Amino acid sequence: MSSQGIAENLRKIRERMARAAGRAGRRPEEITLVGVSKTFPAECIREAFEAGVRHFAENRVQEWEGKRGAVQDLPATWHLIGHLQSNKAARAARLFDCVDSLDDAGLAQRLDRARAPILSGRAEVPSAKKLRVLLEVRLAPEETKSGIAEAELPALAEKVLALPQLDLGGLMCIPPFLEDPERVRPYFRRLRELRDVLAQRLGRPLAVLSMGMSHDFEAAIEEGATEVRIGTALFGGRPAARE
Repeated sequence: MSSQGIAENLRKIRERMARAAGRAGRRPEEITLVGVSKTFPAECIREAFEAGVRHFAENRVQEWEGKRGAVQDLPATWHLIGHLQSNKAARAARLFDCVDSLDDAGLAQRLDRARAPILSGRAEVPSAKKLRVLLEVRLAPEETKSGIAEAELPALAEKVLALPQLDLGGLMCIPPFLEDPERVRPYFRRLRELRDVLAQRLGRPLAVLSMGMSHDFEAAIEEGATEVRIGTALFGGRPAARE
C-alpha cells in the first residue's frame, strides 16, 4: 500500500464517517478514527500519520515492541486492543497510552501497579499521565472468550475506579463478524445502553464507546460510537501475522 493509497483510503473513510454522523445528527469531530496497524510495518504507521491519523492500535505487546522504535517520534496515541495476558501487563502499561480491552480486576491491578512511579537506582521516570482503559464487554458469549459478562460489568467498573493510576474511559466490544452490518447493529445499541446505565450507576460520565470496524463502522457511528477501529479499509489487505 503506497502512501497515496493510504491517504486516499483515509479520505474515503472520513467521508463515510461524516455521512454516518450526519444521519445520526452528530458531528464528525465527535468520532475518533483508530488505525488498526497490527501486522502492518512501521512504515505504514508513519504514512498514515502523515495522512492525518493520530490514533493507532496494536493487538500484541511483543509486536508493538518490535515496531515502536521506528515511530516513537510521532506524537500519536497508542492503543492496545488485543487480549492482554497478565504476564505482559507491566510491559503494556509502559508501552501504550490506552488499554482498550480490559476485562479482569486482577489485570487492572497489575496495570495500575506498573503505571505507578517506580523508584529505582536507574531513576526510571514513567509517564505521569494515567493509563486510559476501556472495559471490553462480551455481548455474544458463544463467539469469543474475551470480555467481561454484562452481569459482572458494574463490579469491575467500580474496582477500576478505585485504582489511582487508571482512567476509566468507557466501554469496548467486538461483536460477531456478520457480513450484513444491520445484523451487527443490535450489539452496538446494546453496548451504548450498557454504557448509559453504568454511567448513571457510577455517577460519572463514560465518554468512550469503542465499536465498529472496517465493514460495519457506519452502523456503529449511527448507534453512538465515539471511536471506530479501522484496519483493512485504511491500510489494505492484511499481511499474514508473524508468530
